[in-house]
Amino acid sequence: MTTLLIHRAQHIATQDDQGTEHQGASVLVRDGRIARIFTKDEPLDAWLADNPVDEVIDARKHVVIPGMVNTHHHMVQCLTRAVPQVQNAELFSWLKGLYPIWLGLTPEMVRASNQVAMAELLLSGCTTTSDHLYIYPNGVRLDDSIEAAHDIGMRFTATRGSMSVGESQGGLPPDQAVEKEPFILKETQRLIETWHDASFGSMTHVAVAPCSPFSVSQDLMRESAKLARAYGVRLHTHLAENDHDVAYTQEKFNCTPAQYVQDLDWVGNDVWHAHCVKLDDDGAYLFAKTRTGLAHCPCSNMRLASGILPLRRFLDMGVPIGLGVDGSASNDAGHMLNEARQAMLLARVGRGNQPPQTKNGQTFFGCDVGPSEMTPRDAIRLATRGGAEVLGRSHEIGQIKVGYCADFAMFRTDTLSMAGGAVHDPLGALLLCSSDNADYAIVNGRVMVREGRLTSVDIGPLVERHNQLAVQLAESARPALT
Repeated sequence: MTTLLIHRAQHIATQDDQGTEHQGASVLVRDGRIARIFTKDEPLDAWLADNPVDEVIDARKHVVIPGMVNTHHHMVQCLTRAVPQVQNAELFSWLKGLYPIWLGLTPEMVRASNQVAMAELLLSGCTTTSDHLYIYPNGVRLDDSIEAAHDIGMRFTATRGSMSVGESQGGLPPDQAVEKEPFILKETQRLIETWHDASFGSMTHVAVAPCSPFSVSQDLMRESAKLARAYGVRLHTHLAENDHDVAYTQEKFNCTPAQYVQDLDWVGNDVWHAHCVKLDDDGAYLFAKTRTGLAHCPCSNMRLASGILPLRRFLDMGVPIGLGVDGSASNDAGHMLNEARQAMLLARVGRGNQPPQTKNGQTFFGCDVGPSEMTPRDAIRLATRGGAEVLGRSHEIGQIKVGYCADFAMFRTDTLSMAGGAVHDPLGALLLCSSDNADYAIVNGRVMVREGRLTSVDIGPLVERHNQLAVQLAESARPALT
């Protein structure tokens, strides 16, 4: 039995149903689960004298939140960050520019890029992530991603993506990038049977994830839904990401994106869709009614000029929403705390300034934005509880609550970026000040980031090899791009 104590934290945001926050409280972890929360008034020292623990982390200068949950990523894209030919592209031209490069991926590239992505996420305070790998050239398998997650020690939902409709059939990807649908379904079944662990606190889930309306058939979507539900696993895809995406669905299938997924049985509390920037209100009501989840990726949506998700309106409708950093060639970063900050800011700017208010003939200027907008606490909730719900794990993670998995992110409050902010509101300052890395990240009671350093992987050699592979990948695609 191993024990850990987070001792006398400056501020703890539990994200429980009441939104409880503590000052000076402590959290006891036993065998990877939260065993007890001591408030600041409880006689902890006397208890410790009779109950020694294996490790004590002094948290007097830390704000502690549940480990954040990333609901959408494409980790192999770390190899193609800031590629010049797509720096100013929108979604479809961006994809067409990158498909030829991704056709050069190898298993080693997948493993290295996934470890780089997960290291970045852990250092940002993210303890659970999903990934959407949908291109499998040169012997690449989803097993490569899963093994990388096991090595680095991150809680992982691996989604078996797929593309089956190439350019010759009216799809977007090149024909060399697609797979035969019977093989896709057979391989997905193998992965579920090999890797999916449905037990409480599991480190590995597998989900079924045909890529998008413009790269798979309706038959594959239907059969994928049947397969996932036969095994009790989740479903994931891209939907309504930008205007071209919506136009494709309208032209090819004569329906809206929401009608498309409803007709294919891709709604329900076992489904989550990425982006949905252009989802209409009827679609949002459908998602709310069926508890269909949404992965909001604000940085990527801005980078690709896709638009602004009406986040506050969708939340008020009751749509389950989590945050995703999306691929590191459309975000070019994987910092979950910054993603939460951007979600908050984009929701505010998307609404625009309130006009002057007139009451009883008197005009009032400079009115508060009001409670309908995103607050720092709203954004932290999206990044923790929201993500846990979207990934179907709200009974295990996303809260600091007795019995839940011991997943925490701890941020120092005495840093330069927090100066003058943490003294007023440590939790609010996480989102309003610049986005620091976590000082500690704890997964299942294991310290994976300690004093700002990853404990499971040596970052220097990893980055060096990853960069060599990034150059190799780009060079291998040069003839196809010229």
